[in-house]
Amino acid sequence: MATFDKCNPCCYICRVLTSCRFAVALHVMTVLAFKESEPVTSDLLASSVNTNPVVIRRLLLLLQEARLVETRKGAGLGSRLLRKPNKISLGDIYRAVETEELFPLPARQPNKGCPVGQCIQQALENIFVSAQLAMEKELSKTTLADVLDAVEEQCSESKGKGK
Repeated sequence: MATFDKCNPCCYICRVLTSCRFAVALHVMTVLAFKESEPVTSDLLASSVNTNPVVIRRLLLLLQEARLVETRKGAGLGSRLLRKPNKISLGDIYRAVETEELFPLPARQPNKGCPVGQCIQQALENIFVSAQLAMEKELSKTTLADVLDAVEEQCSESKGKGK
């Protein structure tokens, strides 16, 4: 137990911010699916998400690079899906917008004098890669059409309850 006590507890647990980019992108894509092939402006999308249009435009660029949406600038133009909602998986959307690791390791190296610290990062990396692949596989089973159906069902239930 004495060698375990040599582990450095300082700054090993740092403040970690989680990205909501995927959730916002999914919201945007669901609005585009709802509007079918009608072009939708970044202002309208931003209004739905309740954020700044610049945030939406940045996401749309990532979605465009992944060939999920098309965006045209000008009056009466905007963004629209390039594929039918049943041909776009949540995995496609996730991979398009999430550029950071799902489970990042701390920036500081653990204490190599600690029996756990000297091996923990490789062990965790293996576990985290496996978890990320499993999550992406699961996301790929659900389509944007499934999300749109769930949203429409939720809205009709809310209306039925007087909400």
